Amino acid sequence: MGKQPNIYMDYASTAPTVPQVVEAMAPYWEHTFGNSDSQHRFGRDAANALEKARSTIADILSCHPVELVFTGSGTESDNLALRGTALAARQNGTGNHIVTTTIEHRAVEATVEQLGDFFQFDITRVPVNEFGQVSPEDIARAIRPDTILVSVMAANNEVGTVQPIFRIGQVCRQHGVLFHTDAVQAAGKLPLEVADCNIDLLAISAHKIYGPKGVGLLYIRRRTPFVPPITGGHQERGRYPGTVNVAGAVGLATAYEIAETIRVDECRRLRALRDQLIQNVLSTIPDSRLTGHPSQRLCNIASFAFRGIEGEDLVVRLDQTGVSASTGAACSSGEPEASAVLDAMGIPQEWGTGSLRLSLGRFTTEDDIARVVGLLPDIVAQLRSHS
Repeated sequence: MGKQPNIYMDYASTAPTVPQVVEAMAPYWEHTFGNSDSQHRFGRDAANALEKARSTIADILSCHPVELVFTGSGTESDNLALRGTALAARQNGTGNHIVTTTIEHRAVEATVEQLGDFFQFDITRVPVNEFGQVSPEDIARAIRPDTILVSVMAANNEVGTVQPIFRIGQVCRQHGVLFHTDAVQAAGKLPLEVADCNIDLLAISAHKIYGPKGVGLLYIRRRTPFVPPITGGHQERGRYPGTVNVAGAVGLATAYEIAETIRVDECRRLRALRDQLIQNVLSTIPDSRLTGHPSQRLCNIASFAFRGIEGEDLVVRLDQTGVSASTGAACSSGEPEASAVLDAMGIPQEWGTGSLRLSLGRFTTEDDIARVVGLLPDIVAQLRSHS
């Protein structure tokens, strides 16, 4: 019997760049390679491609193309959003307070930490419930007269919980406060019409939606106070200076257009596979629990905690059997620790250190689910017997 193919279940980390995207990008490396800021034919051709990509994404987000800024990653987009609005508030003297949550991606969390530590902004981190969901009412209570920005991710990257961003956007609009959301995990899986959700700033990343690595996008609503934290030329209307990655922008637009075209059907397929995976894991492995919201979660993320084992060991053993997955647990000084997200959700340490995230994608099949479900109980039992 031949070796079985590897199974990739880490799509929340990154996804492969699909052939249609590579094909769309190819001309902008070799033939239409001009600097989009140049005035000659090569530059004009590149600029036309850039603006076409911008318009494609604007149609998906229901915004104006001038409100979109191409960046180098989702992390850069989050950084630009938070730092740009904070600098504008400092310049205009409009406030000194930022509201966020206890489970944000490090792109947001590390940025607000620095804004607090080095620039003396006051930070409020609103707690989440046991499912990793934040209450819009708690957000409203956290807003003060000097609040300049609320930042809440659309969907959590670790446990998949979807946040009530529509209601949070309403709260922010009622209080006259800017609303930023990290939508890196949500893009291609949730509708993200920015006007409907009262979103002022939104970040996405190409490589999560089968596009290239090294390119992201930041939506900035028109008339949003913003001081560019990166200085240089006037590219991207001065909001993100530097020679624009035209091929990357084309790749992002192509990937997002494909993802949006198939989103409803693909999410339905993935949701069925995800639920099958969750049901089988919880029914076959003792002392296992689902982490995140049981229903209000991304269609492709199944996240678990297993009592009495370490998640890192579980990921290694799965990899040895040909299954690629990830864990939210971190290791500090050689001692396993539950991730900050699971800790914020109130999951005890004895459970939180045994976390596992299985994230499905466009190439996940029913056979993949069956094979993982067949392997996982024995691996968990073996790890427990050695602990």
